Order: sequence, then structure tokens, then C-alpha cells
Amino acid sequence: MLTVLEVIKKSAEFLAGKGIESPRLQAELLAGHALGLKRMQLYLQFERPLKDSELAVIREYVRRRGLKEPTQYITGEAEFLGIKLKVDRRALIPRPETELLVETAIKLLSTPPGRALDLGTGGGAIALALAAAWPSAVVTAVDESPAALELARENLAAAGLEGRVEFLQSDWFSGLPEGSRFGLIVGNPPYLSEEEVAQAAPEVREHEPAGALRSDNEGRADLEVILAAAPKYLAEGGLLALETGIGQHDRLLAVAAAEGYTRVESRRDLTGRDRFIFAWK
Repeated sequence: MLTVLEVIKKSAEFLAGKGIESPRLQAELLAGHALGLKRMQLYLQFERPLKDSELAVIREYVRRRGLKEPTQYITGEAEFLGIKLKVDRRALIPRPETELLVETAIKLLSTPPGRALDLGTGGGAIALALAAAWPSAVVTAVDESPAALELARENLAAAGLEGRVEFLQSDWFSGLPEGSRFGLIVGNPPYLSEEEVAQAAPEVREHEPAGALRSDNEGRADLEVILAAAPKYLAEGGLLALETGIGQHDRLLAVAAAEGYTRVESRRDLTGRDRFIFAWK
């Protein structure tokens, strides 16, 4: 019988041969999920022999990862600002850049807004994080995908935040009631060009929903629509916070300037690349 450590080593070797980054870490994460163990617990059981049933589950997970399926889709979970989320192919996997977007937006507002809007909520990560950070705020989250909204509602219930977020099917602002105003509008819309999607890693290109990744006009089309429409929906002093593609900021800042925002800032992500635009009304 193979021990936990032996299976992890064999799995890491297999994943390395498939070109998977950090193969040992990936093997540990998959084995831990299969066994219901956190990584520290896994280390304490390295010498434990595995049952055939346990080994079969680990092998299936490792096989899928070798085919470049994202680890988060295999385990079915991810964490976003301390909130455990269910993830699957209905929505994008939450990323550290988007966590930084939300953290920065929260810091930039001196007081919690009465109402906040999450554009393109996907699995609900941003909306849930805002609801958790601001118990008094009314959070609205929109997405044009019914499947993504279904996933977001499942995450809302699992997080114990039911009643804190209103979900609407909407193509950006189109489904909002007339007269809606928000102290914060935040979004991570599609911003990759068709060429960038084609060049993306297989984990992204072949598994995540293409509609949440690609936008026309060199990836800027949806961002430009949002920048143009948002002033109508921002309360006085309100903030628009957007995650963007790199190499887009000169054009996007020009669009923002034409829309009459009182102040616009470009900020960089964790790798030092232009990633976020913050605009105030």
C-alpha cells in the first residue's frame, strides 16, 4: 500500500512532467482535498497507508490537473478576502488582483456607502466581500449570466449573508431601476482581447467562461461602456472602481476625462502593472 507521502511524490512527478507550475504544492492541495485534510494535517499523516478508494480519488484529481483543469475547479472551492466560495465553470475563479481592487476601494471610502453595486458579479466574490465589510450597506450585484447568478446565490447562502445582497440579471446597468444611485460601483469586467485569450494559459483558455474574459475593441469595449454610463448611477462623491487589462490605461483615462469625473486615478497591481482605475463623481 502506498503512503500519503509516496502518493504526493508520485503525483508531483507526474504534474511536473505535464508542465504544471509548483507541482509539489499542487499535489499536496489535491491530496489534502481528497482526504479532507488541511496541509498541516496532511504533513502529520505522511506515513499513513492509503486505502484503494482514497487513492482512486487522488489519482482522478491529479489526472484532471494534468489536463490543465484549474485546481479550484477540481476542489470546487476558493477563498476571497476570508470568504470561502464555491467555484465551478459557471464563473471565473477569483484572483488576488480582484482582492486588491476591493481592499483598495474600501480604503478609499472614508465612510461606508449606503448602497454599493457589483458589476458582473460572477460567483459573487466582490458582492459578498462588500456585504461582509459593510454590514449597513445595501449591496446590489448584477450579471447577464443566469448560471453565474445561481452560483452567486449559492455562495451567499453558504456565507450566511442571505438578505444582504440583491442579485439582478442585467447587462451592466440596463436592468437597474430608474433613479438607482450608488456610493460605490465596482467591477471586474471582461478586458482581454481575442489575441490575449488565445495566448492565455490552458487553465484559463480552455476552462474558464470565455464571455467573462474577452471583450471587443482590444479588450476595452466593456470598460468604456461602464466608464461612460457610471456617472448616471453614482451618488455625489461616489467612487467607480474597475479592474482593467494592462496597456489600456492611456485610452481608458481619456474616456474617463471626457465623462467629467472630478478625479481619476490609475493604480498598479501586485506585479507593478497598471491594473486599476478609480474615478470619483
